[in-house]
Amino acid sequence: MATDRTGVITRGVGGLYCVRFRDEEEKEYLCRARGIFRLENITPTVGDRVVIEPADNVQDDCLKDPETPGEKRKSDKGADVDWVISEIKERDNILIRPPLANLDYLFAVVPAASPEPDLLTLDKLTVISENASIETVIVVNKCDLDRKKADEIEKIYSKAGFVTFTVSGETGEGIDKLSSFVSDISSRSDGKFVSGAFAGVSGAGKSTIMTSVFPNLNLKTGHVSYKNLRGRHTTRHVELFPVKVHDGVFWLADTPGFSMLDFARFDFFPYEELPYGFREFGDFIGKCRYRKCTHLKEEGCAVIDQVKNGTIPESRHQNYIKIFEEQRSIPQWKRKKESELW
Repeated sequence: MATDRTGVITRGVGGLYCVRFRDEEEKEYLCRARGIFRLENITPTVGDRVVIEPADNVQDDCLKDPETPGEKRKSDKGADVDWVISEIKERDNILIRPPLANLDYLFAVVPAASPEPDLLTLDKLTVISENASIETVIVVNKCDLDRKKADEIEKIYSKAGFVTFTVSGETGEGIDKLSSFVSDISSRSDGKFVSGAFAGVSGAGKSTIMTSVFPNLNLKTGHVSYKNLRGRHTTRHVELFPVKVHDGVFWLADTPGFSMLDFARFDFFPYEELPYGFREFGDFIGKCRYRKCTHLKEEGCAVIDQVKNGTIPESRHQNYIKIFEEQRSIPQWKRKKESELW
């Protein structure tokens, strides 16, 4: 294998990482990271684009007995390690909860019924994605159970500027359009690792949709097997799976943890930046009567004016207020400290 190619970290626990490459997606390379990353306070993360080298070529303190030529290298966890991550490419974005780098698309799934649609959780997902420059795609599921509510939700988010699909994972309605979208963005990758994750409340139907869109999806582990990827850490384990879709490959993230949307506890971003997470506010920010307008209830607020005339959906503005107040209820320094402990 040429050592100057860029691969992607697909999973990692306890200091061990698996890396895959675009032209051999089914093969995993078991790696350790160079010790220099610890000194620079950089933690390799699933989704990172990396360069790896044979362990025999690297003189590094992250391997035992690095000066012993020709001897099999072992990690401090006892696993054989033949490769070392020598470079981590610049990240496009990184999420802390769940830990995931360079995510391109977040498919936010909301049910039209059973359970009742939770638009506040949906808006929290869109805000976090917008802040991280991740493209959000809204998937309204279970349209067969409540057509009127499904159409209502689709209208809200289409008006807000999101690509929106109305589907039924149960009957298959609309799945072909969602599948075509995934196929299109994967085939136009231009050599990139195009990645995406599905998120939503429990019972939204994420698994059913993924099974329908990716019928060949296999969520089993790859060729590398080692004990450190099992046990108590797995509840926070994130993994990327390469799924072939027509002419391209889509890197699907299995991401437990998107339910951690507590804006009072975690420091996702300063609350002053929250308005920029609502894309339909963008054209009106800076046009309010007061320079430090919070867009909550001020006179002469350009955003509120657009809510009144129907340009901005009322539910979106109401959820903006709820998220703003949730963030502001706890000082940022305290939220930041909590985030660091997580």
